[in-house]
Amino acid sequence: MATIGKDISKAKTLLEQGKLVGIPTETVYGLAGNALDSDAVAMIFATKNRPDFDPLILHTSAMERVHDFVKEIPFPLNLLASKFWPGPLTLLLPKKEIVPDLVTSGLDTVAVRVPSHPLTNELLSELDFPLAAPSANPFGYISPTKAIHVNDQLGDKIAYILDGGDCEVGLESTIVGLEEGEVTVYRLGGLDLNAIREVVGEVKVMTHSSSNPKSPGMLKSHYSPTKPFILGKLEDLVLEYSAKGIPFAILSFHQKFPSLDRSKQIQLSQTKDLNEAAKNLFAAMRALDTMDVSVILSELLPEEGLGRAINDRLRRAAVQ
Repeated sequence: MATIGKDISKAKTLLEQGKLVGIPTETVYGLAGNALDSDAVAMIFATKNRPDFDPLILHTSAMERVHDFVKEIPFPLNLLASKFWPGPLTLLLPKKEIVPDLVTSGLDTVAVRVPSHPLTNELLSELDFPLAAPSANPFGYISPTKAIHVNDQLGDKIAYILDGGDCEVGLESTIVGLEEGEVTVYRLGGLDLNAIREVVGEVKVMTHSSSNPKSPGMLKSHYSPTKPFILGKLEDLVLEYSAKGIPFAILSFHQKFPSLDRSKQIQLSQTKDLNEAAKNLFAAMRALDTMDVSVILSELLPEEGLGRAINDRLRRAAVQ
């Protein structure tokens, strides 16, 4: 298994050698490699078993460095970058030739962000290249929010995981670009839509696609546990699966079922806090997926604030 530690110099050396490293961000842990090295990028796809039509996100340490590999940051996107970088915002920008086509799946745009996690930001500031860093999990499975999650899934394939503790946000970044001049959200994520609207006004929100996405994170089925994940009204689902005699676990927003086994129930936020729910989502899904049950029953959250992004992940996890 991989070594887990806080040695930035070790991570830097491995990355400079063309190897892959698990890194923490405020959103989820990433599987990082030199974004300008096609061999390292190919290794990311192979390690994750990720299809090469699904683009990667580039990570760098500061807004000023983004200009090294993009042609421009259009005005409304520049406003967002100035407001929310470093942070859980990814921008889709016209790329320079220095960025390998493999990173962008042949598209002329590249997804870029400046993460706010201090450990990774320090690492990025010491590197001469940006990092391509999709979530550090096998493709399609639940994203990791702890270093141990990375080790459990990919520890036999990478040498080192930089341990930055639990991810503060817990949802992938919000991806924003321009579609025919209109500010467009390609993936709901850790940056609230309302915060974006306060800066640039109304935005277009894209639904995810099933193939050939224009940006990372647009595939229909994703973030899925290995067990069937069923969405609906929890009271009805509990009655249905109890009657069928099918063992189940429950993932709820805040609701408890006192008459059922409490060890097989997880509430995302007992105080109905959507930020807390987002932070707990992926870890809760992982925990339930390890239980001795046949299915996981869950429900949608209020369609407001980060609830929209959480529901996006829940719906994709439920696609069979």
